[in-house]
Order: sequence, then C-alpha cells, then structure tokens
Amino acid sequence: RLVGGMDGQWEQWIYRALTFLVTSCPCALVVSIPLSFFAGIGGASHEGILIKGSNYLETLSQVKTVVFDKTGTLTKGVFEVTAVHHSDMDEQKLLEYAALAECASSHPISKSLQKAYGKAIDRSRVTDIQESSGHGVTAVVDGHTVAAGNSKLMVQLGIPYHDCHSVGTIIHMAVDGQYAGHIVISDVVKPNAKAAIAALHKAGVEKTVMLTGDRAKVADHVAQRLGVDEVHSELLPADKVAQVEQLLSRSGGKLAFVGDGINDAPVLTRADIGIAMGALGSDAAIEAADVVLMDDDPAKIALAMRISRRTLRIVYENIVFALAVKAVCLVLGAIGIANMWLAIGADVGVMVLAVLNATRALSAGKE
Repeated sequence: RLVGGMDGQWEQWIYRALTFLVTSCPCALVVSIPLSFFAGIGGASHEGILIKGSNYLETLSQVKTVVFDKTGTLTKGVFEVTAVHHSDMDEQKLLEYAALAECASSHPISKSLQKAYGKAIDRSRVTDIQESSGHGVTAVVDGHTVAAGNSKLMVQLGIPYHDCHSVGTIIHMAVDGQYAGHIVISDVVKPNAKAAIAALHKAGVEKTVMLTGDRAKVADHVAQRLGVDEVHSELLPADKVAQVEQLLSRSGGKLAFVGDGINDAPVLTRADIGIAMGALGSDAAIEAADVVLMDDDPAKIALAMRISRRTLRIVYENIVFALAVKAVCLVLGAIGIANMWLAIGADVGVMVLAVLNATRALSAGKE
C-alpha cells in the first residue's frame, strides 16, 4: 500500500507504522527486569546476605530441600563444659584437675576445660604428663595422679567408671586411682537454629537434612531438638558429597547446602545452590558458595528465600504489565486509534512505572 501510494494515504500508514514501532520498543522490559534483580540483590545485601548473581537469586526461589552441615551452621562450633556428673569432689576442684592435666594440649576439648576452669594455668603444678593416643592423658597435679580421658582410658587403668547418658564428649576423671566423676562437653546449638528450621518449613521447604561426622547419638539428639526431618551421621567429607548426590536424585525441586568448613567446599559446589557462613566460615567455603550469610545466622536462609521469591514476583509483574499495555496500544495503533503520544506513553510511561515497581525489591527483606 505504501509503495503503490493507493488512495494517497501513504502518510497515514507511515504514521501508523512509526506509532507501532515506538509502541513495540522493549525499553520497559530491558531496563526493569535487570533492575529488579539488582534491587533484590541489594536488598539482600542490606540484610547481610551476599548473593553472587541474579541466576542464584532465581534458583534460591525454587529450593525445596535444604541440607545442613551441623558444626558451625546449626551449632556454634565452640565446645563448652555443660555438666559434671557422679562427682563426690567439688565440681570446681574437679575442673581444676582436668584443666591442669590437659594444659599441654591445644585440642578444642582441652581449651574448653581451661575456659570452664576460668583461671590462669600454673604449669609448674603439673609434672609427668603422658598422653595416650585416642584415650586421654595422665599427669601428676600437686602430687596427685590425675587421669582424664574417655572410657577406654579408664578400662586401660583398671578403674571402674560410671557411664553417661548425656549427649556430648565425656571426659572421665580419676584421682589417685579412684574414679572422681566425669565432665560433659558439648557443641552449643545456636539459639535461633530451631526457629530457622521452622521458618524454612513455613517458607515452603519440603525437607531439611543434617549431615555430620559426629556420633549418631549426638546427631540424633541435635536433629530431634531442632526439628530436622532427616539426619545422616558419622560421615567423611566424601560421604557428604555422596549423600547430596542421592538427595539431588530424589529432590523434586532445587537443593541448597549450608556449610562453613573447608571440607564443605566440594558439597557447596555440587549442590544446586551453596550457602556459606561468612563470619567464621573458611575462605574455601566462601569462595565455593553462591550465597554467603555475613553474620552466620541460619535464620537468614528463609529470609533470602522470601527476598528471592518477592523479587521474581516483581519481575513477572513488570513483564505482564508491560506486555499487556503494549499489546493494547499496538492493536489501537494498527487500526488507527492510537497516536504518537499514546505510543510514547506506552513506551516511556510503562518503562518509568516498571522501574518504580522494580525498586520495591530493595525493601523485600523488610516485609
């Protein structure tokens, strides 16, 4: 029609074509969609959640299974003395003997005993320190023979002992060949860990799983206390990768793994999305992860999922709004009702509204 100049209406058809062209310009989509993801990542950063890319933000919204490494994520990774049992001796005196006997060791259990004792260690009071690998230590403290170790050490020394049903590492104590009681040392559960698991279930996570190298008794106790759905204990780092592989094959949605240690790096890489603890986590774990929680708070995982889902919802709102307005204006422009001003409104006006809507993702963590 334009080439033939039929009926002399070619100016009208050029005008309609230009109106159609301006209306169909994809500025609203090209600008608002990346901006929505940037705003979502910025809003998450404001809450102490570092998301390394928009693709991870999108994956996070689809997570249905969350797998935790126990130590350092659900627990503080700090061993503390939690109880002293079957001790006829004053508890503080028993802790003093234990701390002095273990003073030559740099093991976390030794440090926890020294912390519980709470006083400066006088090494001159300790002599004849002998360490039995995998059993414990014996030493002479203030002239008294002190043995501190597990049940194997008591059996080795021929000293009857009381078994302990508490969960944790048990340090049996003997002074001058007589059983003096035992000390319970446990890894402390983070105060908000239980609430974090509940928040994940509320956020739509179908299964929570805990993997750990600890004994089954300790792992089962922690899992039951926190409300974790599934637990696997006494695992080596390679075993954790194998467990995640199995879970990936069974999972209906995306799988997230949460860890903090250098041994967790392979699992963080293998999961659909890896989440690392940023404050106390190892450099290897932080580098391998897709999401980093800067304050080591597991409750931030559910918050990150809410931010990601709200960001995706804003993206879809912008897409539907922009396409709907442009579709109507394109039809009106094709039949000659829409003019150039309406076309500009459908382009620039829709873009401005979509951009304003995208900025809502900045405050996603506050809702």
